[in-house]
Formats: sequence, structure tokens, C-alpha cells
Amino acid sequence: MDTSRIKKLDSLFETFSIIAEGNYVYVCDMKNDYSRWSRSAVDFFNLPDRYMYDAGTIWEEHIHPEDRENYRKSIDNIFSGQDNGHNMQYRAKSADGNYVVCTCRGAVIRDEEGKPEYFAGAIKNHGSLSYMDTITGLRSVYGFFDDLKAILWKRKKALTVMIGVTGFSMINDVYGYKFGNKVLRTLSNFIDDIFGKDCSVYRMDGTKFAILTSKVDKDKISELYRKLQEQVAHNLFIEEERISLTLNAGLMVVDDFNIASETIYSCLKYAYYESKNRRLGEMVVFENIENKNNKQFIEKLNVIRNSVVENCKGFYLCYQPIMSADTEKLKGMEALVRWKSNEYGVVPPIQFVPVLEQDALFPELGKWILRQAMTDGKIFLEKYPDFIMNVNISYAQLEKSDFVSDVFNLLQETGFPAENLCLEITERCRLLDMDILNNMFRIFKEHHIKIALDDFGTGFSSLGVLRTLPIDTVKIDREFVKNIEQSISDQNTVRFISSLANGFEAEVCVEGVETAQMRDFLRNYGVKSFQGYYYSKPIPMEEFIKKDF
Repeated sequence: MDTSRIKKLDSLFETFSIIAEGNYVYVCDMKNDYSRWSRSAVDFFNLPDRYMYDAGTIWEEHIHPEDRENYRKSIDNIFSGQDNGHNMQYRAKSADGNYVVCTCRGAVIRDEEGKPEYFAGAIKNHGSLSYMDTITGLRSVYGFFDDLKAILWKRKKALTVMIGVTGFSMINDVYGYKFGNKVLRTLSNFIDDIFGKDCSVYRMDGTKFAILTSKVDKDKISELYRKLQEQVAHNLFIEEERISLTLNAGLMVVDDFNIASETIYSCLKYAYYESKNRRLGEMVVFENIENKNNKQFIEKLNVIRNSVVENCKGFYLCYQPIMSADTEKLKGMEALVRWKSNEYGVVPPIQFVPVLEQDALFPELGKWILRQAMTDGKIFLEKYPDFIMNVNISYAQLEKSDFVSDVFNLLQETGFPAENLCLEITERCRLLDMDILNNMFRIFKEHHIKIALDDFGTGFSSLGVLRTLPIDTVKIDREFVKNIEQSISDQNTVRFISSLANGFEAEVCVEGVETAQMRDFLRNYGVKSFQGYYYSKPIPMEEFIKKDF
């Protein structure tokens, strides 16, 4: 077939896709009976391909037997030139064998001599509108989860990929949202063209897309992703404006069929954000993140996630004392979550928190931790009325609009004093709107709730967070002090951080204090509090109560 005819077919298809409002689009070259259909229609109805010869006959096989005669008459009249189009309703069989009601509207496009040249239109699926993304025409996040669940049910090994754009908000700010939507549509076409032959492509939330495939291996997916990166960096044009996009990608192998689709999604998002935040857009494979016994890890993660659903069953808190650097009296304690079961034993948070932070369930776990820490903390109020309870807060909690009200509701529910609470954040909170975060923390400060910045210096944005937010305490990570007695660079680092914190009217707490020599050495740097195994490892509340601080 003439390549110029194919290019014109594609051009018409792209034009109709823009105005299709989430419907399935088709364009037929009537002179060659060669058609292009939406990828979402191909996936939903299990059609042979996006490009098809004699698509009318192929589509007729999907139409309910009782509706076929009217459909056939309409198509015959269109191809014979008697009708200029049709507007009809019929039932069509989806890939799962069920019929859905569809409305099909199409029009004939004639050539210069008035002869039928193209037939183009859109099919509205009344049974699956929410499964289509209205901007790109791809299957939506709902379709992704349905198809992922089908893979798990069929126990069919597959790969799933998440691809997203860095800094897309700048495009919306500079060019406007209408232009931004055109960029997303063009990007979706690039992804569909590169991956679509043997993969299903989905539009997820925001500027992220997902891919599911049982036909392509990791090496090929990585090769296709590099091709996509090259294309969108150099060859993406909108309204004659070249737009260069930076992509990120996470990949996960689906080969354990006893875990929930939501757990897979959390792992996939974790890999994606590793690509975005730490690997400069390089594709991150989840199975390489935990480099030993990965399958058991995912199974364990699935069980832990289900425990959150079951009212945080198996979770408990340990507490590590925070001591005054001057008096070595108890100044406070940090609440640290743990999980245990008969099958897996005790699981430390580093093995599940980073991944579960990507899960919609995580704020529920965070709320449980806050409530339990406040409830346990009340025990110490009589003996240590000035002690501070430090609770780690994830950015997943901070981004919830009701987080502030949750904190105050829990304070009221437990009767724990606001002035004895310190919320620990990390520099990862930079991912959120800093103005909103600043307003949130100002409210906390007005009620005498303290804010600590944990792991200072381990990320790229610690200084920016300290400069922007009202921080009371800067916590220096143990990595900066483990060689403090011998390392000049560590000494200079602690001296710099201490001076910097003092400039922002914040105290310094050093983590990882393990010996009396470290303690004595660190007292030379204006440190106000210590935390580490020299005083105590994290221990359950019943043990903590028995200790004499």
C-alpha cells in the first residue's frame, strides 16, 4: 500500500483523536479498505491490530448477532456511496466475552471528484467510559488494574512498567493546560507506537503512563524505553514548537500470583520514584532493589500491606531515648514502627516503609503510629513532664489535605499535650508544595508542636527545606559521625551543620552515638542532644518503662 496513503490515514486519525472526547476512534481508507483503530479499542475488544484490512467484516464478528443485519446494511450503503455516514447503536463483544452497548457515529470524507475516500468516526462504549482516558484515548488506571488482576488470575508471567515526565508543570505554566494536553496526547502516541505492538498502554494519574506485556522481556523493554527517551528529547513538536521531555521509568516482573494488584502497584511506583529521584531517569527494575530473596520480600510486603487493612495487626512501636547533651538526662524519645508475625518474625521499617509510602493505605498506618505513640507517651508525663515524643511523618501523610485535622483530633482523642509532640520529617517533603507545607507547619507551631528535620545532609534539598520551613531541631545522620574522632571531613561537616542550624534558630541532635568517646568529642560542636546505642537501642514500651534515665 502507498506510504503516502498511510501517512494521510494517520493524519486523519490524529485529528479525529483530538476531538473524540474519550471515544474509540477509527479511520478507514475506503479505496484500499485499510483502517486504523484506537489502541484502547483493540485492547478492549481483542481486535487483531490497530491497522486492519477489511475492518468492517472483522468488527461485524464482534457485534451481537441480533444487531448485525442493521450494521451490515449501513456499511454496505456507505461503501457503495449511497450514505454519507451513520449514527447507530449496537451491542459489541468485549475481550472478556461480555457484550457492551455502543453508539457509533461516522462520516464519509470525499475526494475532489466527490467520490468516497475515507470513512472516519468514533465509537462510544456505554459500558466502559471510566476505563478510557478522555485526553489520550488510552485505557485508564481502572483498565490497568482490571488487566493486571486478569494476569494474576490467569497466573501468566508479565512485565509492568511505569513511565512519567519530570517537570511537566513548567509546560502548563508556560504554554497553558490546553497546550499541555496536546503534549500528553503526542507523548501517548509516541509510547503507543513504540511499545504498542506487543504491549498494552495506559494513562495513569497526572503525567504517568503504564505498560503491561506478556510478550516482551526486560532487555527489549529497556531498549524500547531508551528509544522513547531519545524521541521525546529531540523529536516532539507541538504547534511547530519543539518540546523536550525528560522521562523516568520503573519496571517490575509479575511472577508471583498470590499477591494483590495494589502491592504490585506500590512496588512499581517505588521503582519509578527511584528512577526519578535517584537515577536521573534510568529505568529501575524493582527486583534489583532488593538484591537477595526478592520473591520472599514481595510476599512479605503483601502480607504487611494486608495487615494495615486489618487494623494494623502485627504492628508495634519501639522507642529510642533522646538524651540531653549537657546533663545526659532523658529529653525525649523517638517512636519507631516495627512489624512481626509468626511466619516472618520481626521486620524492621527499612524493609517495608519506603515501598508502602507509595500505597494509598500508608496514611492509615501513619495515623495508627501517631495514636499509639501519643497513648504510650502519656505514661511518661507524670515522671518526665517535659519530655518530647518524636514521631516520624511520611510525605505521603503530609500530602493528605486532612493531615492537620488528623493530628489535632488524635491529640484530643488521646489527651496528649501538643507541646510534648515533635513531628519528624525528611527532606523528601520537598516533593510537596512548600507553601502549603509552610502554612501547615506554622499552624503546628502556633499550637507549640515541634518540627524536626531528620537525616539532615543525606539528600540534595536539606538546606532548602531548613531555609523554607520553621524547623526546631536538625538531626544529623549517623553516617556523618561514625568516624568523627578520626575524620577531619566529618568534623567539619558536623561543625558546619551545627553552625547552620544555629543560624536558623534550630537545635542539633546527633544520631548514631555509640561510645562515650563519640559523646565527649561531639560536645565540642554545640550539639544539644544525643541519640544512639550508647544509651539504648530501640526497645518496646514495657522495657523502656523499666529503665532509669
